[in-house]
Amino acid sequence: MRMFPRCLAALCCALLLGAAHAERVYVVGTEATFAPFESMNEQQQIVGFDADLIQAIADKAGFRIKLVNTPWEALFTGLRNGDRDIVAAAVTITSERKRTMDFSAPYFEARQLIITAQDNKVDTLAHLAGRKIGVQGGTSGDALAQQRFGKTSSNIRRFDSIVQALEALRAGQVEAVIADNGVVRNYLVENPGARLRLVDDPAFEKEYYGIAVKKGNKALLERINRGLAAIKADGTYQKIHLKYFGK
Repeated sequence: MRMFPRCLAALCCALLLGAAHAERVYVVGTEATFAPFESMNEQQQIVGFDADLIQAIADKAGFRIKLVNTPWEALFTGLRNGDRDIVAAAVTITSERKRTMDFSAPYFEARQLIITAQDNKVDTLAHLAGRKIGVQGGTSGDALAQQRFGKTSSNIRRFDSIVQALEALRAGQVEAVIADNGVVRNYLVENPGARLRLVDDPAFEKEYYGIAVKKGNKALLERINRGLAAIKADGTYQKIHLKYFGK
């Protein structure tokens, strides 16, 4: 009988250790065709600014994550149905998106740019009227093109990724692409012989990226915001930003 308390104590310890080892791993959806924010390296690992950022946030806030490469449109479906707990994929915070998901504090300032052939005379978005425009479906570039030229415009051609849209531009299938500044600038750095140029229309407004969670998941959102604030305060954010974007 004297052994029973010891056995019970050992059992409790084992259960507690098991619970610790079974700590929840949050599934982070990201679309790894959007360098330098997220892409696949030669080892088929997800790398990039967002990958480093969300890992640093998780480390600081004390939770575990698993990055999963996910097609763009499926990111938000997965968030709604619980297949993804977090989306960290250079997602612009918009009023429309805030109706269906919750966002962290902004972590990156962006804006749209037009990218076109070097000899193309396009200087503003208005100059694209009547021309074939490439965008990634469901992105800010897509929304901007629809706002200017109409949701049903046959001149707006949608692609599954920005890389596909840019390759179509180089092949002459579209005359311009509208996309986020970070990704198109990176594409030009990685493809110096592409003979493309950037057009910055002053009418394009600033945008802000946020990390998304399922609508109403306040507990997880608070942990993310706490981690984000901490890495901004201790210099980790600045180091990650410098790694991918320089000074």
